[in-house]
Amino acid sequence: MTGDIQTPAALTPANVPLRKGLPTREELLVYYPAKFTWHQLKTFVNSGDLGLLKRDIELQRRYDKWAVGIKEKYGSMVNYLLNYRLQWGKRDTLSLLTSAIQENQPAPDVPPSTTVVSQNELPPLPPDAPKYFSWETPSEYLSIIQNDWPYSVPPEVEHTLIWTRIPIYHPELVADSIKARIDQDGLWGFTGTTSPPPSPSILPTYLPALADWGITMDKMIVTPKGSDEEERLVARAGEEVARFVRNRWSEDEWETAWFVNPPRLQSVPGLAHIHVFARQKNRA
Repeated sequence: MTGDIQTPAALTPANVPLRKGLPTREELLVYYPAKFTWHQLKTFVNSGDLGLLKRDIELQRRYDKWAVGIKEKYGSMVNYLLNYRLQWGKRDTLSLLTSAIQENQPAPDVPPSTTVVSQNELPPLPPDAPKYFSWETPSEYLSIIQNDWPYSVPPEVEHTLIWTRIPIYHPELVADSIKARIDQDGLWGFTGTTSPPPSPSILPTYLPALADWGITMDKMIVTPKGSDEEERLVARAGEEVARFVRNRWSEDEWETAWFVNPPRLQSVPGLAHIHVFARQKNRA
């Protein structure tokens, strides 16, 4: 388990102004310090209820205010993402939060336009586009960015979003027998670990960290463990995502916890994306 989360002493409210809109890393450290340790995050991911993963309450309020203006300007959050934030096949140059991953993708040829247009759905995929997301999905169908509004993760943990024009859930990957379970629970996994992920059985010891959100064991939505065959099918449904994550975040250098929200928890319905919490091992 990681130790207590510390804010660098040099950062204080006196030298880090509290602004509006997208937060800087310095603001996150000073005004929205992490509520969860790395071990707690992994436990929440492995609990079976991805709804336990939370953004700082004050940061959520800031997001909600920002989102009002974004929706007024673009018409919807989907329009904002499609018209401005997501740069398919290009390196993320818009985030105020940086990643230690060295990108091979080109930067956008020109800065994204802030002109509002009426695009509210993804453009049609070409006939030769992949049927579903895989570890070798071409980059032109992806936009990999840092989460501008990260969950309450420790300072050493990056919160990355892999947006994809290609469906993550597909009948060829998700068998009919587990579809209802995936629709409720989503998918998750871990890479770069040297030991099994934290057991959900220790979750009660971490519930105090979720007290501000009113989380109790009786409010959790968890599917009971299935048969060996069902668990095999669930693992198969997430294998392409797991392989993509392993390829991008070298297991020699990174430990990750990744997840794909079920439809009931998707903040932007209709746009598929993967969350990745990534922690460099040499910072342990």
